[in-house]
Amino acid sequence: MSCTFEHLETPQALADSLALMRVLRPHLGDPQRYVTQLQRQMRQGYRLLGAFEQGQLVGLAGYRETENLLYGRFVYVDDLVIEPGLQRGGLGGRLLDAVREWARQGGCAHFVLDTGLHMPLAQRFYFRQGLLARGMHFSQRLQEEGAA
Repeated sequence: MSCTFEHLETPQALADSLALMRVLRPHLGDPQRYVTQLQRQMRQGYRLLGAFEQGQLVGLAGYRETENLLYGRFVYVDDLVIEPGLQRGGLGGRLLDAVREWARQGGCAHFVLDTGLHMPLAQRFYFRQGLLARGMHFSQRLQEEGAA
């Protein structure tokens, strides 16, 4: 598969990514709310890298550079999704490689992501990509859905 990679930045490009992002985040619904959220995240450093095959969006990697006392400067991958019919074809690895290279060039010391405990296929994929499980992610809902 010959894909090109391009960061999505315009409101239309972001809106056009919703159908694919819903494969990973099915709770997303309203296109305007989705674009507004992405724009807010982009002001905080989030970037959305799209993979295109023959002009059609077939993969997404959402990531951000951040910093903390544990990792120093690092890239955190928030979202990775591939068109279902193209999964297991190497595109996910190529998207991660592109983000890794961006992180290396930017001087980041680590590459970090989370995946659900209920997703053993994703976990195996990440292990094959050289990522190691270093801990558990804990969370707690503080507000009702849609309250924020």
